[in-house]
Amino acid sequence: MSIKLEIKRKALHLTGLSVPLVYLLLGRHAALFFTAFALVIFLALEPFRVIEDLRERAKRKLGLPNHVVEKLEREIDGIAREHERRGIGAHIYFTSAAFLVVLLFPREVALGSITLATLGDAMAAIIGKPFGRHRFRNGKSLEGSLAYFVTGLLILTPLVGIFPAVLGSLVGTVAELYELPPDDNFSNQLAVAVALWLVG
Repeated sequence: MSIKLEIKRKALHLTGLSVPLVYLLLGRHAALFFTAFALVIFLALEPFRVIEDLRERAKRKLGLPNHVVEKLEREIDGIAREHERRGIGAHIYFTSAAFLVVLLFPREVALGSITLATLGDAMAAIIGKPFGRHRFRNGKSLEGSLAYFVTGLLILTPLVGIFPAVLGSLVGTVAELYELPPDDNFSNQLAVAVALWLVG
């Protein structure tokens, strides 16, 4: 994926910051409702993204202009990873994990892990793609991993203190680097949250 498409993808991912923002402004119950509502919407729409026949039937029923729909489809296909084009999208994994993190963990842990998973992932790609010189076998770079780690320290230290921030950032960096199953958009948040909770 080109750096331009990667930036588009990460810009879309940054909408994940709406979860900690809702939590900060309106509280835990509002954040749970918000993520649950978003997840239901995403799950309802997901078959139309993945199954072409369903999408074609919906287009005909809605009567949308072909050029508008085709442009939107090209944009979505352009920023989707190969495994997402016929499988579960990153937004489903991210929203599911965010709901679990808000539900199961204390406020500072939830805010920190969701924010880090969102911004850390974006910084790792934005720095790692163009500036990564030391590549791992999976194509990710040392520079991108360092960008994630530093982002983690900046986000987590004010919330949980320096030692938990170092541990949480390190765990998140490893989870991001190895893309822990089922998907790094799911495992990253939970890995950071568990690490912070254990030392909290």
